[in-house]
Amino acid sequence: METIWVLFLSLVPAYTRGQGVYAPAQAQIIHAGQACVVKEDNISERVYTIREGDTLVLQCLVTGHPRPQVRWTKTAGSASDKFQETSVFNETLRIEKIQRLQGGRYYCKAENGVGVPAIKSIRVDVQYLDEPILTVHQTISDVRGSFYQEKTVFLRCTVNSNPPARFIWRRGSETLSHSQDNGVDIYEPLYTQGETKVLKLKNLRPQDYASYTCQVSVRNVCGIPDKSITFELTNTTAPPALKLSVNETLVVNPGDNVTIQCSLTGGDPLPQVVWSHSPGLMPRNSLVQGGNLTIWGIRAEDSGYYNCTAINNVGNPAKKTVNLLVRSMKNITFQITPDVIKESETIQLGQDLKLSCHVDAVPQEKVFYFWYKNGKLAKQSDRLVIIRNDPELPPVTSSMEIIDLRFTDYGTYLCVASFQGAPIPDLSVEVNISSETVPPTITVPKGQSIIIVREGSRAELQCEVRGKPKPPIIWSRIDKETPMPSGAMTVETSDGKLHLEKVTREMSGTYKCQTARYNGFNIRPREALVQLNVQFPPVVEPVFQDIRQAMGRSVTLRCTMLKGSPLKVATAVWRLNGSLLTVPPTEQQDYSEHKVDSVSRETSGNYECSISNDVGVATCLFQVSAKAYNPEFYYDNPNPTRKQSKNYSYILQWTQKEPDAVDPILSYRLDVRQMNHRDLPPKSISVRKMEKGMLQEHLLTDLKVPQSYEVRLTPITRFGTGDMATRIIHYKEPISYPNPVGNTCHFEDEKICGYTQDTTDNFDWIRQSSLTHDPKRSANTGPSMDFSGTPEGYYMFIEASAPRIKDDKARLISPMYNMTARFCVSFYYHMYGKHIGALNLLVHVKNKQPTQALSLKGDKGNAWQQAHVPINPAGPFQIIFEGVRGTGSEGDIAIDDVTLKKGDCPRKPIVPNKAVALPGNSAVTQHKSSLFGPLISFLFVLLR
Repeated sequence: METIWVLFLSLVPAYTRGQGVYAPAQAQIIHAGQACVVKEDNISERVYTIREGDTLVLQCLVTGHPRPQVRWTKTAGSASDKFQETSVFNETLRIEKIQRLQGGRYYCKAENGVGVPAIKSIRVDVQYLDEPILTVHQTISDVRGSFYQEKTVFLRCTVNSNPPARFIWRRGSETLSHSQDNGVDIYEPLYTQGETKVLKLKNLRPQDYASYTCQVSVRNVCGIPDKSITFELTNTTAPPALKLSVNETLVVNPGDNVTIQCSLTGGDPLPQVVWSHSPGLMPRNSLVQGGNLTIWGIRAEDSGYYNCTAINNVGNPAKKTVNLLVRSMKNITFQITPDVIKESETIQLGQDLKLSCHVDAVPQEKVFYFWYKNGKLAKQSDRLVIIRNDPELPPVTSSMEIIDLRFTDYGTYLCVASFQGAPIPDLSVEVNISSETVPPTITVPKGQSIIIVREGSRAELQCEVRGKPKPPIIWSRIDKETPMPSGAMTVETSDGKLHLEKVTREMSGTYKCQTARYNGFNIRPREALVQLNVQFPPVVEPVFQDIRQAMGRSVTLRCTMLKGSPLKVATAVWRLNGSLLTVPPTEQQDYSEHKVDSVSRETSGNYECSISNDVGVATCLFQVSAKAYNPEFYYDNPNPTRKQSKNYSYILQWTQKEPDAVDPILSYRLDVRQMNHRDLPPKSISVRKMEKGMLQEHLLTDLKVPQSYEVRLTPITRFGTGDMATRIIHYKEPISYPNPVGNTCHFEDEKICGYTQDTTDNFDWIRQSSLTHDPKRSANTGPSMDFSGTPEGYYMFIEASAPRIKDDKARLISPMYNMTARFCVSFYYHMYGKHIGALNLLVHVKNKQPTQALSLKGDKGNAWQQAHVPINPAGPFQIIFEGVRGTGSEGDIAIDDVTLKKGDCPRKPIVPNKAVALPGNSAVTQHKSSLFGPLISFLFVLLR
């Protein structure tokens, strides 16, 4: 009946089979990578265990209609790391060389707009074992004699691992255990969570001087081997000790060559000495040789802390630090402070006045300041007080206070900053005090308080400052959290002008200018505000919209300006397929509309609305049509392919997306193309009725195994053709193992039905077809095609050419069949050539040696023959095809279409053949080609 049904379906058009096929997304996570184990833990959670450095592959298998979209996310504690969104046909998450921090829970979210999304998760456990670290410590007590004499010693072994490691301590080759003797304890500190084991040697004895090994193990999980570390404890074992050739603080001049010696004064075993720099890396112009550090042509940026550390895993590391300072001076500034007591902001005779001077220097505390008046060194007096480090100002700021300012105090004052005795140039700043010395005022020039510029142009913001001396101007945004365009929070200008290049809309806002306190009066800053308005083209919505409507209905198109400066439509121009449309003018607003009174072929097309706000133009695009939406292929067929010899058929199923949005679907055009070949003639599939969610079907026949086909399906309405949907039809060999009943393996899939190559034989079976075989292979042997006679069909064969020699064997092993019963093994074989060896069929029952069920030898002619072999295994079993190479290269052997069925083999007459050996009570049947065989088979199907 199945054959009649297939023939019947191929003759009738598509028909409606069901309604409401839309289904919510369902998901299932499977693994396809290098998993060590996948198990269910004690709370029924799926745990995927993988070794660090291996490749993680997770697949989210989804069902549902329409086809769900898939997105992967990962969480670990409170952190969340997102991964790429996979496309609709790629639900695989792949992480090469996975690291321990990438362990955690992975979520697969599948959604298709029907019902709630499906979310599945799996916990990934990354396994690792680092190298252990062994350190040695002693109790604090008075030293008497050698370092460890009559001391308690602790050997601490620490390791990072997942799962927690098991520790084994050895003295020499002897394994130590807790309380093995009174002098040995082994324990685990509570705070280390099982990653540390301590070996305690109490009151060190002579026999305790030995070699100790700490071995760590994760019990070979994920194939991770054990690791170990060994320490030799002697009576000279001692922690490291260091001394430096320089003081802890070293001040040098720029350009000097500096050498620091760090010498070992103790330590056994010999400590390792390393140098480091903080902050940052070691300078490029430095060299470390042993414990000596040399820096050539030292620069200011080479300043910092240099650490010399000695480690030998005994006691605590020895560490010496040098604070290396490179002398430098820059950025000298001054401040004028009127009488602080009276809170005056102007200089007045009879009041006090303070002049201050500061320089940024390294080292700051070594700077000396000298004050001069009118070119002569100023000296302290009752009315002139010089303070080297003013406590009211930044550290190491020098001030000169003038008490009761008089006319004779007017003049030019000079502050000189100096490193005495060092080849660093002095820095100086000059301050003029007179009746003309007045505090600053700041204003915005007329017409400059609001600056309007276009995006991308140049802008200049200006504040005028008056007074003597004129201080610098500091610019900032009025919003204190918003940085300046340069990224800094403030920008200093000397002329009061802020220049902005290529302004953007984000630069719009209020800017503040204020006087700086340095190089001017130390008083409350003077401030002013400047508003910057940046004009920019419109931002419109929608940028693109696909509008579908039934023929004859109206539709209104609206283009809205979301952003823009100014935020009003100045002009709006509508076009249809490039031709201007007439739209009535409207008052200034933030949108423009156009109405299509009746959708037809003439009014369909691309509508374009160009909106201007006198600064620029933005465009809304509308595609208006009565075109039908695309079909949505149905992917959830449980068994979409059906094998017929070397051809297969496929039930193509689909629903129509939004069928009520346009005119009714009249038919579908079906185009089928074999991949990398020409198109097949298109077919028309008529439709009687179409509703949303209604499943449509069409049977594709005569598809060749194992080829793939591209299928294109296009809906047709009164308007014309709609959107096309495309999918690829793949042929896959049915994966039926380990259930063997009634399934035939045609070797069309690369997985070859779960068969594997024996790793202990001499060579392998080869999977090939007429299209893939080596054209230079030996003549007068081997099949030209598979049993079905199609060039695309695959079969398995052994190649007898060199380097193969006589009696070399190739074995092909089936999956394990976990059942016991009487079975019949049927298969086709091809044994043609004068050097044919043997083809053996073996049965391997679990925990037993394989037994031979069939042996075929010698040339059987250039044709496929069939064999039926009864077997009766006594437990779980495998079948093995063994090909044996004959005396020469003309000895290729092939097999195809292997079937394993429960029950007895067909009772057919056996054609005598001396090359057939009948082991035990097995029977072998060989069939010759006949004209009436296919007819009998066809009648048998009809009558069944």
